[in-house]
Amino acid sequence: MGAGSRRRLRLAVLGTVRAWRDGTGLALGPVRQQAVLAALALRPDHLVSGEQLLDGVWGDKPPGSGLKVLPSYVYGLRKRLDEEGTAPADSVIRGERGGYRFAAGGVRLDVDDLAELASHARRAKVSGDPAAAVDRLSAALALFDGEPLAGLPGPYADAERQRLLERLRTVRRDRLECLVLLGRFTETLDELAALSAAAPCDEPLAALRMRALHGCDRQAEALNVYEDLRRRLRDELGVDPGEELRRAHQAVLRREDVRLLRPAESRPVASPSPPPSPPPAPARPGPRPAVNDLPGDAGRLIGREAELARLTAPSPAGSVSIVTVDGTAGVGKTSLVVRAARELSAQYPDGCLFVDLRAHSTGRRQSPEQALQRLLRSLGAAHGELPSDLEELTAAWRAATSPLRLLLVLDDALDADQVRPLLPAGSGSRVLVAGRRRLGELDADRRVTLEPLTSGDAVSLLTHLIGEERASREPEATDRLVGLCDGLPLALRIAGSRLQNRVSWTVGHLVGRMADDDRLLGELSVGGRSVEAAFRLSYDQLTPEQRSGFRALGLAPTVEFDVLTPAAMLGWSPYDTEGVLESLVDTSLLQQPRPGRYRLHDLVRVHARRVAEAEPEEAAGARTAALRLYLDAARTTSDWGAGAFPEGPRATGAAFTDWREAEAWLDAAGGELADVVGHAAALGEADYACWIAEALCDYFVRQGRYHESQTALEIALAHVDEATDRRMALALRNCLGYTCLHQRRYKRARALFTEALDLARLGPDPCEEARTLAGLGALHLSLGEAGRALDHVTAVTEASRRPRNDWVASMALVIQGLAHQYERRNDEALASFADARTHAEAGGRPRMTGRVLSCAADIHLRLGRYGEAKRLLREAVDLVAQGGDVFLCARSLTRLGTAHQGEGDPSAAIALHHQALSQHQLLSPLTEPGYDWLEMDIRSRLGRSYLAAGRIREAREQFQAVLDVQDARANRAETAARSS
Repeated sequence: MGAGSRRRLRLAVLGTVRAWRDGTGLALGPVRQQAVLAALALRPDHLVSGEQLLDGVWGDKPPGSGLKVLPSYVYGLRKRLDEEGTAPADSVIRGERGGYRFAAGGVRLDVDDLAELASHARRAKVSGDPAAAVDRLSAALALFDGEPLAGLPGPYADAERQRLLERLRTVRRDRLECLVLLGRFTETLDELAALSAAAPCDEPLAALRMRALHGCDRQAEALNVYEDLRRRLRDELGVDPGEELRRAHQAVLRREDVRLLRPAESRPVASPSPPPSPPPAPARPGPRPAVNDLPGDAGRLIGREAELARLTAPSPAGSVSIVTVDGTAGVGKTSLVVRAARELSAQYPDGCLFVDLRAHSTGRRQSPEQALQRLLRSLGAAHGELPSDLEELTAAWRAATSPLRLLLVLDDALDADQVRPLLPAGSGSRVLVAGRRRLGELDADRRVTLEPLTSGDAVSLLTHLIGEERASREPEATDRLVGLCDGLPLALRIAGSRLQNRVSWTVGHLVGRMADDDRLLGELSVGGRSVEAAFRLSYDQLTPEQRSGFRALGLAPTVEFDVLTPAAMLGWSPYDTEGVLESLVDTSLLQQPRPGRYRLHDLVRVHARRVAEAEPEEAAGARTAALRLYLDAARTTSDWGAGAFPEGPRATGAAFTDWREAEAWLDAAGGELADVVGHAAALGEADYACWIAEALCDYFVRQGRYHESQTALEIALAHVDEATDRRMALALRNCLGYTCLHQRRYKRARALFTEALDLARLGPDPCEEARTLAGLGALHLSLGEAGRALDHVTAVTEASRRPRNDWVASMALVIQGLAHQYERRNDEALASFADARTHAEAGGRPRMTGRVLSCAADIHLRLGRYGEAKRLLREAVDLVAQGGDVFLCARSLTRLGTAHQGEGDPSAAIALHHQALSQHQLLSPLTEPGYDWLEMDIRSRLGRSYLAAGRIREAREQFQAVLDVQDARANRAETAARSS
């Protein structure tokens, strides 16, 4: 990316993601927008589907709007990266059917420079010019500006970050070797020490460090490096150093400068027979045919290309390589390791061995002693009767395998103690270990956790089993069947087998038989194979505490959860609960999509619920405890405050210290909160369904999650007649009307408040009636009917004093103040806002107080009292930011900018308006009805500030942006009218 590059657009990812056009830096927008750019740019000229982008950037937490979010990010990137006037077809990001393609022809990436420099360096080194190689490699290192893709979220960025960090380590190591070849030994020592500390078992790196120390005449330290690594390999892996490191050790002992310091490429390749100088290796037993007792490679392997590549990747030279594969029952571990072993078998001429350790089998588990006896006989190393003592068998196994290069597959392993005695001693051997448990105690080169198949791969497997014609005849039923099997290969193969054996069955017929959870696992059984039996064998291996935890997880109201939910269900401390959850993760019965969050595979959840329901009293208590936890959190974070709700269990305060902690816990639940209401309703817990929906309303609304609020309330309202709390019929209508007001669905809001008012008059409830009247007042104010709004809220202020509900009183007084403001009665408006502030502060919720202050500041701005407006708005911004109200924060910031401009400080005003725009970008145009209005308001104020500062061009741009937003709204309205 030098100055002579003809390419005008440059992109850097080896650090913070940055872009330049003709040397001018470009702002790339929010981090998720940058993550979308990286996911496209690092796959240049390849079509990346929308689903791949969502999975890569959002992972297991896709946005509620799904694929609809992508066009806004792509639009933002095009606006920043493309030259003005570029047509979409010529954009650097091209939209195509189903996805997007990054057109790399006019862009230069720093990773391209990295690849070119590394390639030039390799050629220079091979040609005998290490000095030129050092120059190229130093330039390559200079491209790195901190951690690659710094700060970018998502699984794709994480994976690419690790890949690029590995490239960084390789470049550093190659540069150090070239410095050694140039005799610049001292320059390398500190960096070699640091690299060795980060990779203490890297034998080639240790050999290079020994060469550098030898070049500095520090032979004793070089020998210490060898001894330290030799002890570590023996103690931790039970192996000896490999051939390269042993040669370096011998060369240091003999001070062989030529062997140590000349280029590695020019050294002779080691022959299979030992060189003359070292002592001869022990003779092997007589000739024998190579052993290969790998089982048959049955079935087509689909969707495991990445995992297979990791298993078959080259292993470190001169050591015994161990690779572990773990995953839940039925996920396909055995098929994968057998396929990998068959692909690797040609590399291991001394034998390929397979042992089923039967950790989760109906047969007797195989002990290490039994496995060793079988392995020794397989190698032909058993002469006469074999010892029964484990130490003697282990010694015999190591002696037999020390001259051999073997491939050993250990299937269905229970723990590290079952595996360690079976590790061969021969340098260059490889061991593939498969099991349901994660063998953290075993030192492994690579660990592969096998996840269920993706939807597309699962459809491919089922189609392979039942035939293309049958699957294509019922595509929807096929997709549904795949969903019920949830990507588990064992379940898919059993379902496919049932359809193969019943040609008269349609796919839809089997789906109908599996639609009920009570029958789902029963249908996934054929012959001796059963999904539930596989899960039961895992369950039977658990300790009593693990079984209790597993049963509770099957009753959790959400798919994903943290420690707090099962802790409440079990009545355990979070610390003890976390220990059990982590142990269940190690058994592969529980998944951990990210730190602190857990989930069960769908079929495992069904099994967990079934074993939980076998303990009905325990299950009932656990379910109630979970619902109680969600109710406590929702009420604690509501604008009312936990103590203001008249019915239902009192909050204990044990789980959450304050509303902020409760809100953070609800935030982590993501989009599953409405499902908790549905869960309660399905269990017949109508009161809990209604209470939780009511309490979540404030939380949803202040985050702009109106659709979720509506969904939860409508679920609860459908069951309100089953609730014992008669207040709920009125309260839920008030909450739903309040939500509809924020959605600007005024007709629906009017109907709900009218129904609520009729109910309130049938069975007097002063508090709920006051909420209804306040809602009607807000409705009329939104419609510009200030007089009617005042009629309603005047009645509210009287009604709300009797039950002393500060939330209702504050809301009514704000509406009253806004109505006065609408009719330009400024003093009356300020008096109403002052009273509203008193009630809001008594309620203790910063968002409520911040809203009052922001409204009062509008009066002072109108009257030219800029100093008072600034004071109120600064306080309001802090309060609403604490409360998490993004919309109100942006609104208050832009008004604070107007106050600064009024005092003659347009520079400060411009900065504040830009802060407001940054907040505005956090809102969703798909869910926030006021999105366009707020953007036009901010940009109008920003344009006036630019005018005051004499920046005419920038002012014109902002006013034009306002017109563009207005035109876009008109176009959308016209399109909606035509389609209706």
